[in-house]
Amino acid sequence: MQRYFLQLSYKGTAYHGWQVQNNAVTVQQVINEKLSLILRAEIIVVGAGRTDTGVHAEFFMLHFDVQNKIPDANLFIDKLNKVLPNDITVYHLHEVSPDANTRFDALSRTYEYRITTWKNPFLDKLAWYYRMNLDIELMNEAANILFDYEDFTSFSKTGTQVKTNNCKIYEAVWFKTDNNLLVFRIKADRFLRNMVRAITGTLMDVGLKKLSIADFRKIIESKNRSNAGFSVPAHGLFLTDIEYSDRLF
Repeated sequence: MQRYFLQLSYKGTAYHGWQVQNNAVTVQQVINEKLSLILRAEIIVVGAGRTDTGVHAEFFMLHFDVQNKIPDANLFIDKLNKVLPNDITVYHLHEVSPDANTRFDALSRTYEYRITTWKNPFLDKLAWYYRMNLDIELMNEAANILFDYEDFTSFSKTGTQVKTNNCKIYEAVWFKTDNNLLVFRIKADRFLRNMVRAITGTLMDVGLKKLSIADFRKIIESKNRSNAGFSVPAHGLFLTDIEYSDRLF
């Protein structure tokens, strides 16, 4: 069997997240079907992570196994894009070793949460329209506190079965773009379910001065989701990068 990594991006609006579910259309389901059609064999892909309903991925990686090598990667990509819906695009096919894993070999993941402060029809479902004034400097001061901790239970969806709630944060910053988007970028070795949206909402409460910097630190230390702020809407969230070691390719 030959294993491949496949790079893709997708707009999550029409899907109930990444992972296959009963009675719901998901990104993984669609890709399984189209790959099986192209390769004329049952293909079950493994993704680098799981995005929730309505969340987008500018950069995503999956892996799959086939009996025989794919002779022409460019032709394969072209064929696959022709049968995929317009909101899913594949870019690069990488031949890797049989033990390479898009999920477990990922060194880091980067997310961005995007907010538009004015009503823009071209950003519908691609940014959250939010008009309240936020203190960006104060939110960045609070975001820097994230580097002091590893246990982020306070920002994890309850009932999630994971071995640990520890994550290593590498980047956490708010900034404005040239097209007037307000963006929160966060990079870590791993993320808990709903973690980015919960952190974003809690930092916005700091920016609205509903919470102090000291309050934000206490919320993290409480390890209690009910103490944290609201979870921002899914459609403003993008997975923008996944980092791997060059040795895999």
